[in-house]
Amino acid sequence: MNKTDLSNELAKRLSVSRCQARHFIDAFKEALGDCLLQDDSILIQDFGRFDLWIQNERNGRNPKTGTPAIIRARNSIKFKPSPRLLKKLNRKE
Repeated sequence: MNKTDLSNELAKRLSVSRCQARHFIDAFKEALGDCLLQDDSILIQDFGRFDLWIQNERNGRNPKTGTPAIIRARNSIKFKPSPRLLKKLNRKE
């Protein structure tokens, strides 16, 4: 599923236009990023937890040539699903 598919699904479920659904998705992405930079984690009950993960600088290599390279430090996100979401995903039908 891509952003267009998701916005179409949200528009249908919320009875709003696709444009409004896209605005909701964009606003959610912005809020998520801003909150992670300020608080390091976001917990959404019955969905999961987003945590800021700071990756340290480390040694690596270019997979094409095999030459050593330094991988710079960067921020990333880890997501841990809630038990209720996992139960829903693993329900046998």
